[in-house]
Amino acid sequence: MSKDPLVVFTPSGKRGRFPVGTPVLTAARQLGVDLDSVCGGRGICSKCQVKPAFGDFSKHGIHSSEDALSEWNSVEERYDEKRGLKPGRRLSCQAQIRGDVVIDVPPESQVHRQVVRKAASARVIEMDPATRLYYVEVDEPDMHEPTGDLERVQRALRAQWDIPEVSTEFSTLSGLQPILRKGGWKITVALHSTDAEAVPRIVAAWPGLLETGIFGLAIDLGSTTIAAHLTNLDTGEVVASSGIMNPQIRFGEDLMSRVSYAMMNPGGDAEMTAAVREAISTLAEEIAAEAGIETAQILEAVFVCNPVMHHLLLGIDPVELGQAPFALATSSALNLTAADLALTSLRSSAQVYVLPCIAGHVGADAAAVALSEEPGKSEDLVLVVDVGTNAEILLGDTSRVLACSSPTGPAFEGAQISSGQRAAPGAIEAVRIDPETREPKFRIIGCKFWSDEPGFAKAAARTGITGICGSGIIEAVAEMRMAGVLDAKGLIGSAEQTGTARCIPEGRTHSYVLHDGTAEGGPLVSVSQGDIRAIQLAKSALYAGARLLMDERGVDKVDRVVLAGAFGAHISPLHAMVLGMIPDVPIDKVTSAGNAAGTGARIALCNLAARRQIERDVREITKVETAIEPRFQEHFVAANALPHAVDPFPELLAQVTLPEVSFNTGGGEGGGRRRRRRG
Repeated sequence: MSKDPLVVFTPSGKRGRFPVGTPVLTAARQLGVDLDSVCGGRGICSKCQVKPAFGDFSKHGIHSSEDALSEWNSVEERYDEKRGLKPGRRLSCQAQIRGDVVIDVPPESQVHRQVVRKAASARVIEMDPATRLYYVEVDEPDMHEPTGDLERVQRALRAQWDIPEVSTEFSTLSGLQPILRKGGWKITVALHSTDAEAVPRIVAAWPGLLETGIFGLAIDLGSTTIAAHLTNLDTGEVVASSGIMNPQIRFGEDLMSRVSYAMMNPGGDAEMTAAVREAISTLAEEIAAEAGIETAQILEAVFVCNPVMHHLLLGIDPVELGQAPFALATSSALNLTAADLALTSLRSSAQVYVLPCIAGHVGADAAAVALSEEPGKSEDLVLVVDVGTNAEILLGDTSRVLACSSPTGPAFEGAQISSGQRAAPGAIEAVRIDPETREPKFRIIGCKFWSDEPGFAKAAARTGITGICGSGIIEAVAEMRMAGVLDAKGLIGSAEQTGTARCIPEGRTHSYVLHDGTAEGGPLVSVSQGDIRAIQLAKSALYAGARLLMDERGVDKVDRVVLAGAFGAHISPLHAMVLGMIPDVPIDKVTSAGNAAGTGARIALCNLAARRQIERDVREITKVETAIEPRFQEHFVAANALPHAVDPFPELLAQVTLPEVSFNTGGGEGGGRRRRRRG
């Protein structure tokens, strides 16, 4: 008997089988996918646009063929003629499912737009930007002195600013004459220099005195999200921060899935490159509009990213990063232009700096974290953990810095979780469970009240309770362990074992219900045994990576831990330690650095000396390759327990009591007795 087609929606990761002929919008609604529609499926509002992805998706076990959806119908044809659809887009109310397919829901089609939690951190940065403005008064042309306009601009810069020599971008040269004449021979030029010894280049020019300033973008290009900080290049002030989901997620949620897509689908790498460049261009337009400036005022961009994102941004096939020895096309810092990267919303002459990578699996994002947090200047031994779909881990002090990456996967960000979703209004972001009653309370994004407080119901009605995001699932699992609903091996007990009806059977295992909204047509938000396993795998990879670095240093403890990234800003140190995500240290020695990679990008954007510094520092960092380290698997297995099978965690146990329960053999509260071996 043949199965109904399998449909996977990204970025939510929700999936299900539906009969042939089911409209995509219907499938999305049945799965609880965040997909807008206000016209009742008549193809009028266009809010339900989706983008199907075709090819082989090993991560999902799907081959999505071009005929996986029905052909365009007359409604879509009419809409495209009148208003236009972006290439590859379909109206989900009209497209019908014909076969297995992966479907991306773009941000503008989502009711509850994702909250990209990568705000700029306050940081004092010494301003020494690569791009500066110079106002000059230029001699008018003279028939008796036949020199070109550019040469007279160069002469004015030499006389008025003591700049002996400049060159120019060709695109700037082509517009120089009308700018000079419009300004009455008074002109502001932007000069860009890669270092103190380099000849500056004219990258932009304006008539008269430019008083509105010039700006740069510090961009943290992550596997899941792209975050950008628009920064004033004169003052260093962040005037706007914004972010979007990385559209490459439809090709695979983790890095190796995207490498696999490139391997299995000819031209797949170019497809992913085009998708991410288009997204960056869109983000630049949006952030400029938010700040009330023209994109022509954005003259620089600095990128930090992991090695796979690095190669796909540059248009390099990442296939070599999918197999030992994980060779990078280049690990050096790069100086490019917006034209080189086809960033169409920026001036073609806008300058782009990409931070150096450390090694094949430790990229420019880790270098940016090192630039921001400076572990090599720490007197005590500090572990810096930047958690995303791929964890970047640094361990160091003044004597030595080590680095590795660890494949945590997207579970920490709400993907591959049964009720999981990206961070958006309505998502559960914090959880507490009473250890006596096992009753939960929670807080959702967009609402300041806890669910047991009087104002919660009214405030939550605006968004509904839609699912659980990464910070919520981490806290939920940790709270379940502290409340005795979950044992050290990660097993959820039955209602009889735990004493709460919130533990419901699900096949041969159990789930813990956080919120049941089914009576009002909402979702059942629960934590399943599969969710626990996904979190165990992610946190085990993270902890094993940290332990490998500690082994290399010959230590069993670190002095302090710095949590970086969106994870670090939104998870309490206590919950992270209950899960065993980080090594045991005093709770007050665990601090948050916010978006350290983004901060590193801002430092590099605003300070030329910092670029030279990190280019030197990355050569001194010792890289530990988790993929080939024999002890990684040993550490990984031991870290599956909550918090750990071997490491004692005395600092944690001084703060909390973890119930000694075991649910693998049945029995009452406390887990029952172990079965005696038969003789």
